[in-house]
Amino acid sequence: MKHSKQIITAIIAVLVVSVTMSAISATPNVNAQEVTPFPSREKVISVTGSAISSVEPDLVNISFGVEIQEKTASEALATNSELMNKVIVAIKQVGITDSEISTSQFNIYPVYDNYQEKETGIYTQKLVGYKVSNIVNVKTKKLDSVAAIIDGAVSAGVNRVDSVFFSLSPEVTSKLKDDLLEKAILNAKSKAEIAVSPLNYKIIGVKEISLSEFSMPYPMPMYDRAYGGMEKSSAPTPIFSSDQDVSTSANVVFLIGSN
Repeated sequence: MKHSKQIITAIIAVLVVSVTMSAISATPNVNAQEVTPFPSREKVISVTGSAISSVEPDLVNISFGVEIQEKTASEALATNSELMNKVIVAIKQVGITDSEISTSQFNIYPVYDNYQEKETGIYTQKLVGYKVSNIVNVKTKKLDSVAAIIDGAVSAGVNRVDSVFFSLSPEVTSKLKDDLLEKAILNAKSKAEIAVSPLNYKIIGVKEISLSEFSMPYPMPMYDRAYGGMEKSSAPTPIFSSDQDVSTSANVVFLIGSN
């Protein structure tokens, strides 16, 4: 009986110690600093950072061709093909390769003359010929050759110069995007630090980052002119490129805590 009482006393002592230790463990440490707060107690600041860069284009796109009308489709095609062959030879003489030339448009279509019959007063159409239009596009990094390309093509028979515009090559665009993205995020961080500093807060983490699309300049034609029936000048065609502004932005949600 005495032995049983000793066992019960020992069990009660163990339970008391266990409850005491649990109470101590549940007591919060007021001196401990919470580095990353729980979501229910988060303090955040949302900031949008931006970056812009002015870049000199390294690619030029030239669209030009020959448009011919003859009585029959075969005649129009033959004349157009003869002139276009001369055009290709001319632009290759200034250093343009086959890989830089592509056909952007080729059409053969009938041409009608609309008139009103005197007896009936009915409007009708009369087939007067066929028109063949062959437009090629030259995409090259040889920006210094733009005037020579256009002048050579026109001298060889081109009677349509649809557009000339400058742009950025994929290689330059890719590198530029990486640089601007980094600058935009650093810009957001700088803004956040400036905003929370007077409040005696600091950045302790990042909760979310949202990236915006890059803003690329829309290709604007620098040259648009038809040569049919115009007197060709011996002076070089003046073509000038200009720097292009590329920008991006990033929205960052920062976690903040007191200093």
